[in-house]
Amino acid sequence: MENNIFDSGIKPGGLRDIVEIKILICYLLKNVKTGLTKAQINEVLQKEEVANYFMVNDAISELIKTGNIEEKEETLFITESGRRAAELLELDIPKSVREKTVNSTIKLLVRNQREKENKVETEKTENGYNVTFKVLDTDEELMKLTLFVGDTLQVEKLKKKFLENPAKIYEGIIEMFTDK
Repeated sequence: MENNIFDSGIKPGGLRDIVEIKILICYLLKNVKTGLTKAQINEVLQKEEVANYFMVNDAISELIKTGNIEEKEETLFITESGRRAAELLELDIPKSVREKTVNSTIKLLVRNQREKENKVETEKTENGYNVTFKVLDTDEELMKLTLFVGDTLQVEKLKKKFLENPAKIYEGIIEMFTDK
């Protein structure tokens, strides 16, 4: 079996043709109204193992050159011609690929929003780390909780768990203090 560098990181059923990758990128941008950065598109397509990093970047460059997408302040948006192309050709991309990339993109955007709205700060101490979790509501700090952990692995686990659903953690703490 021939080993092609452009196939590395792509699951069976993934996209190996630059035209299909361009269609998928237009489809994503059509369905995500806020626009996406190149890094976000790459993160999703690499995480889902749908397309090769180099081909994705080539596809983005070609889509910008042909006017199917445009870049404003490092964010990519679909143009009207890109929208028409996506609507006309989206069925050329397997439904499973379309669905998982859109779902993964939505999860990424939600995570990014949570990271903006909620903060995790880490301070190294002599024996470990103090990890401070903050739940914010615009400019108001609703909760600030500091926990001590022994190593960076625990720091990362706590940070990930907190950012999955900070509101649930906040509600749980309130309930613990107010429950009879």
